[in-house]
Amino acid sequence: MSQLRIGVEEEFMLLDAKTLELSNDTAAFLQEADADYPDNVKAEFHASVVEIVTDPCPDVQTAREQLGRHRKSVIELAKKHGLLVAAAGTHPTTHWKDVKITEGVRYSRILDNLQDLARANLIYGMHCHVEIPEPDARIHVMNAARFFLPHLLALSTSSAFWQGKPTGHMSTRNHVFKRFPRTGVPDYFADHSEYARFVDLLVETNTIDNAKMIYWDIRPHPFYPTVEFRICDTPTRVDETVAIVAVLQAIVHKLLALYRNNLGYRLFRRALIAENVYRAARWGVEGQLIDFQGKREVSMKDAIRELLEFLEPDFCALGTLEYASAIERMLEEGTSARRQLDCYAKTKDAADVTRMLVEDTTTGI
Repeated sequence: MSQLRIGVEEEFMLLDAKTLELSNDTAAFLQEADADYPDNVKAEFHASVVEIVTDPCPDVQTAREQLGRHRKSVIELAKKHGLLVAAAGTHPTTHWKDVKITEGVRYSRILDNLQDLARANLIYGMHCHVEIPEPDARIHVMNAARFFLPHLLALSTSSAFWQGKPTGHMSTRNHVFKRFPRTGVPDYFADHSEYARFVDLLVETNTIDNAKMIYWDIRPHPFYPTVEFRICDTPTRVDETVAIVAVLQAIVHKLLALYRNNLGYRLFRRALIAENVYRAARWGVEGQLIDFQGKREVSMKDAIRELLEFLEPDFCALGTLEYASAIERMLEEGTSARRQLDCYAKTKDAADVTRMLVEDTTTGI
């Protein structure tokens, strides 16, 4: 089996260095970033969002090197323009109505279609692509990997605040994004042909222009031979991102091996998986997960530890066991969402949470 090339995308906040609010004065920064890093730094729908993109990476180690390097470059360039960079699923205080939309034909089309749903979608996520050359294999891996979406979301939770207050949810981003059409957990498909017929129907009925407008938590990418995991908040620390990437790559490694050996992983209904996604968004790693087969609740931490044990042969085959070991620290110490809430509990000032995020984003680079 190939080493399963991966590509990672992370979205970051651009902040005014004085106010710590999201900045609208980002055009000069984005222009210079595009000139210096045209393939790896991208503008997004909102003016205060910048995305870093790795090249297709042969292994997690290469992705780790690129993610750290790109984060450092963006942080240094932002400082030159009077901006700060922070990584989390939502900004703790800024209201979406105060943030400008980036100019461009594509963004105008999105705005025309979705209106305030698009304006209010002021969130930041991490996406990861895992290469699978065969179209049918991509569909079968996606079908089975849906079961693990709650585990991945719980590990990435970093959006405990929205417009100045804690929401009571560890991933507010997950709930905000679900206001878009064609989001959440996908149905399962028999094969790539069935999926293609579904896409063709939406295109022929003027519902979408192409399959990129399907925003599921996991999807076969419309232009690349990859399965794209889209459920994660942007983790605040780069080593948290890398640990999660190692886990999802190992998930694909396991499921692809089963598929190629004419075996399978049990498929569950979309509605059942969605229940666990809600629990992951609400409580993160601190909550309970539904064990569908046992018809009982289990702790999310135990479920994730069980997943790591299940994937250990795959970590070893991929040479990523050291990265996966960081997951245990995340289970013991909590994710970014927990650190945000602990910070707020001390000062009752959401601006202090933003300061913490700015500092925490530099950890490990």
